[in-house]
Formats: sequence, C-alpha cells, structure tokens
Amino acid sequence: MLIEKFYSNGKLLLTGEYLVLDGATSLALPTKYGQDLTVEKIARPSLVWESFDEKGYGWFHSKFELPTLKPDSNNKIVQTLQGILKEAQNLNPEFLRDGIGFYIRTGLSFPRNWGLGTSSTLINNIAEWANVDAFELLKNSFGGSGYDIACARNNNPILYKWSEGGPMVESVNFNPNFMSRLYFVHLNKKQDSKEGIKAYKNVRKKSLVLTEEVSDITKLLLNCTDLSDFDKLLAEHERIIASILKKTPVQMELFSDYFGQTKSLGAWGGDFILATGNNDTPNYFKNKGYETVVSYQDMIL
Repeated sequence: MLIEKFYSNGKLLLTGEYLVLDGATSLALPTKYGQDLTVEKIARPSLVWESFDEKGYGWFHSKFELPTLKPDSNNKIVQTLQGILKEAQNLNPEFLRDGIGFYIRTGLSFPRNWGLGTSSTLINNIAEWANVDAFELLKNSFGGSGYDIACARNNNPILYKWSEGGPMVESVNFNPNFMSRLYFVHLNKKQDSKEGIKAYKNVRKKSLVLTEEVSDITKLLLNCTDLSDFDKLLAEHERIIASILKKTPVQMELFSDYFGQTKSLGAWGGDFILATGNNDTPNYFKNKGYETVVSYQDMIL
C-alpha cells in the first residue's frame, strides 16, 4: 500500500510581530520541532483522520464522507479541519474527489500549547498533499501574514516580507557569536493568534509609520555581533510594539528584576519569549514557575 509522508517545521517570529501584516521585514526562525502528516489509501471512500501529540497520545479522531467532507461529529476542531480541506478542494477541484479513501495520521513533536505552529504546519502539509499553494490555502482559511508557512518549508532563518504581490522570502545566516546566551521561555499559556491580530487591526493606523523602524531593527539584529547592542535593539522593538498595542512589555510586567533582556514573540501575552542571559537564565525563570526554558541551539534549525 502506497504511503505518502509530509513534514513541516514549526516557527518563531523574532522580529516584526503584528507589523509583519503591514509589510515590515521580519526575522523568522524555523524550529527543530514540527508536525508530520502520513497519507495511506484505504478501500472505502471516506477520510479517516487521527492526530497524535508529542507523547503519542491520540487527541483527535474524526471521519469524513468523500467527496462531500461531511463529518461524523461536530465540534470546533472538526469544523476547522473541514474548512481547510474544503478550501484545498476549491484550489484543486480533483482533491479528494476521485473515489479513493484515505487514512490520515498527523503527529506533533512539540506540545500543542507551545504555539510553534500547530495550524500552520498542518496547513502546509495539507497543501503539499493536495498540490496547492500553501500561502493561498492559509489566506483562504486562517488568514495571517504567511511567515509561518515560509518557516514550515525552509530549514534556515529567513527574512520575510509580505507585499501585495505575494511573500518575499530570503534565507539568511543568523549565527550570532552569543547564540549560547539566547533562550526561549514559555509563559505557561497559549495566546490566540487570531484574537491578537483582531486586536492589532483596531489600533493599526499608528503602526503604519513604524514598519520601517522595525524593518531597520530586523536588519541590525541580523548583523549584530555584540550582545549589549542586541539587547538594546530588542528593548527598542518592545517599546515600539508596546506603543502600538498600549500594553506593557513583558519584562516590565513580569521580569523587572531579570539581569538580561526579554522580548515577546508573536502574539503578546502567551507562548514563548526570547531571553538573553547566561548559564543562570534557566534557573531564574524556573524559580519563577516557568519550567520550559529551551536554548537557542535546541530550538532553532
């Protein structure tokens, strides 16, 4: 029996959160963690779907009639998956309409609450399977800038810029000499990206004049060779986004006594932050109740 396998990288957005939606040049980092999708043909004309977490625990199961994609159950996850598959059919009218059934198994290599791209890795894998444009599939289903799709299919740090003509993706060498002093800290809660984008759009007018400033910070960070300069750039980036969102930077809110610099990544208020520091950094955050501290080398491709 022919089995097809697809894999997509997770993502972290180092610079340009929110402003990437308005054309800021952003530095995005594909992660060593990701999601796979296995496709196996079956005799009956239906789509059987099972999803497993990083520990091999099955957290989702559903069955869809083909070609209508009518599900055997109805909840938010089923509706979301059905919507993605239907959009894939719209982009490729032959997809799931040839009378062949499939058993699908997806597997994450990271916890679902980490915010590394459970949805974007799924969308990219489905796009590869359906032979459709992943950026179009994202736009028609979830929306967003598309940097996460670019990370899903690149194995190096990238500069990402969205324009009306489509995404501009440039593979770059981000290899600072202080890499061993960079950590990613999970804030013990997952932030809803859709809600974050919705809130941003309500205050985005001011942001349009700041995209160039953030783009400049991105380019300076990319070539930075001194950690103290790197810290200053992170702090300035935090100041800019805070002024747009009318929110308090995470360092002022939670880590005012931290000896290094922190920066929110992606939607503010959850998922991972970046922390610069030293060998004492993991203990500092763990003593405050943040157990998930991952070094740059262990997280990023």
